[in-house]
Amino acid sequence: MDFVQLCEVGMLVAFGCSWPFNILKSWRSRTAKGKSVVFELIVVFGYLVGLLGKLIAFHETGVWAYSIWFYFADIAMVAVDIGLYFRNAALDRRADAAPGQ
Repeated sequence: MDFVQLCEVGMLVAFGCSWPFNILKSWRSRTAKGKSVVFELIVVFGYLVGLLGKLIAFHETGVWAYSIWFYFADIAMVAVDIGLYFRNAALDRRADAAPGQ
């Protein structure tokens, strides 16, 4: 692994370390208030563009970059948080519709 790939993996690990905390907060809070699903979709788009770059590099060189696995892990974690956003938004709607509010 060259230094450039090592830097990229470092960046992906640093970003990836924040997602479990965000997922746990989403799970425990049971609310979508203050969350932005658009932001998370933009983050996924960014990861997908980076992943596309790795796939193009593989097509051109025949060599897989080690960092590709970190893109998959980060995308999976953001996808979990997006799923929790929709669960929490449904819980918010249910709570808002409850009588006596």
